Amino acid sequence: MNLNHTLILTAQADCIDSAMREMRTAVPTAKISSELAPGVLCIDLNTETFENLAATWRVQPPIFVRHICPVEEMVVVDDHARPVPRLQSALMPLLVQIVPDRPFSIQTRVFGEGLPFTPFDLNNPLAELVRTVRGAPLDVRHPAQVISINLALIKGELRAYIGISNVLNNLSEWAGGVRRLARDPDQISRAEFKLTEALETFEISLPSRGIALDLGAAPGGWTRVLRKAGLYVTAVDPAALDERIAHDSGVRHLRITTETFLQREPEQFDLILNDMRQDARDSARMMASCAPLMREGGTALMTLKLPEHGRDAAVDHALNILRRAYRVAGARQLFHNRSEITVWLAPSDGGSRIKD
Repeated sequence: MNLNHTLILTAQADCIDSAMREMRTAVPTAKISSELAPGVLCIDLNTETFENLAATWRVQPPIFVRHICPVEEMVVVDDHARPVPRLQSALMPLLVQIVPDRPFSIQTRVFGEGLPFTPFDLNNPLAELVRTVRGAPLDVRHPAQVISINLALIKGELRAYIGISNVLNNLSEWAGGVRRLARDPDQISRAEFKLTEALETFEISLPSRGIALDLGAAPGGWTRVLRKAGLYVTAVDPAALDERIAHDSGVRHLRITTETFLQREPEQFDLILNDMRQDARDSARMMASCAPLMREGGTALMTLKLPEHGRDAAVDHALNILRRAYRVAGARQLFHNRSEITVWLAPSDGGSRIKD
């Protein structure tokens, strides 16, 4: 294995086949060297480099690959009870890459049962080494440069895969793309995490006091996120909203179907959301019909539910439907997505109601 052409790829475990198709589209000669854990693969890029692949994916991010990081050193940790000295010695030659005036983070992941340490146990002494040797400031929330350490117990051998990268090259600033969010006591549903992560990932700023349309709104999780941001919301769903949002004066709840809503006098919205549980292609057709409702400069977010079989074909078909009415500004399978992807849509010249 040539470590100059090696990376760790992370995707949702049940979508790893789609992630590998994206990898081989970008690098046809790429192959799996080993599996560290379900959804976490060590990839041999053959003659391609991590930097070149990362540059390509910075322009056009993949949908299913959630996170990548380079492997510049691979060592075996013999003493499972005291891994820090071995990791420090392996890391030292790489620290010349750390820029002293840029914030850094140590992102450690541990795969294997029964190991007597946690990532936290390793991060503190390793971060102290970096601060001592290079003088760079530690910033775990918004690092500019990342030291990635993936420890995996493979056939009784504890292997450490180590690399340093610009955080922008990793597809996510969180280790493995795992964006953990704290639960709000007033949270209505876990769907709120999906919307929060999507807004963060796509760097979408919600319009202050804007007007939003939430399709399939019940029980009201996405509506609650919008109200917290100060938007006024038209929530469309025949089902009831949660009591925590149902009586909010900034929410207009229409207990009708989206099809019935679209037959009414058209309105205009700054933001359109759709988290309805239906076939991806049907949901795309419905969303395309909403394109005339988007104000100039508006935006939209939706989820596409993935079928058990024929996932890639369904995604391609749904995105092609959406492209006839919008510009598809982004599409990613986020950490808080399950059997779905999240799509970011922007206005397109000539967007109109379509038939398919």
